[in-house]
Amino acid sequence: MRDVWQMWPAGLTSNEVDKIVKAAEALPEQDATTLDRSEVDRKIRSSKVKWLREEWVRDKLFEFIKEANANCFGVNVENYAELQFTEYHATENGHYDWHHDVDWLAHHNGDRKLSITVQLSDRDEYEGGDFEFRECPTPEHMKAKGTILVFPSFLWHRVSPVTSGVRKSLVAWFYGPRWR
Repeated sequence: MRDVWQMWPAGLTSNEVDKIVKAAEALPEQDATTLDRSEVDRKIRSSKVKWLREEWVRDKLFEFIKEANANCFGVNVENYAELQFTEYHATENGHYDWHHDVDWLAHHNGDRKLSITVQLSDRDEYEGGDFEFRECPTPEHMKAKGTILVFPSFLWHRVSPVTSGVRKSLVAWFYGPRWR
């Protein structure tokens, strides 16, 4: 089977993860919206987000993007990304239902090409909150702190409800020219 995602267990060190979490703590928190960013719909998505602007984080993640792209995808992608720190709280039924990351109706010159998710919580800090793909096999053992997963932004995926604790993750979407 062709590789449809690439994963690095412990792709980031514990110190790097802690540095990301600390940077996020200083930022304003928002209720998460869906792709069009127009309104909160807790049936589809229930989480808190913060937007990071840390260049070192983007540059570090881009190294994984480049490797995954060379190994699996071969798309035209640039070192330009949005970085979203996300918390899924069990007390708020934290989840994100089936979705993809490409805004096909966007009126700009680029599209999200490759998505990356970084596990920031230890596996024993929460229950539930499983990342899953709909159209292809889901990677196993993704809950280790620092694990990195890269996949094409058009793949449908979700985060199942967190049933206990808080799941923290960092997601980023790296852009390239419009899909065609």
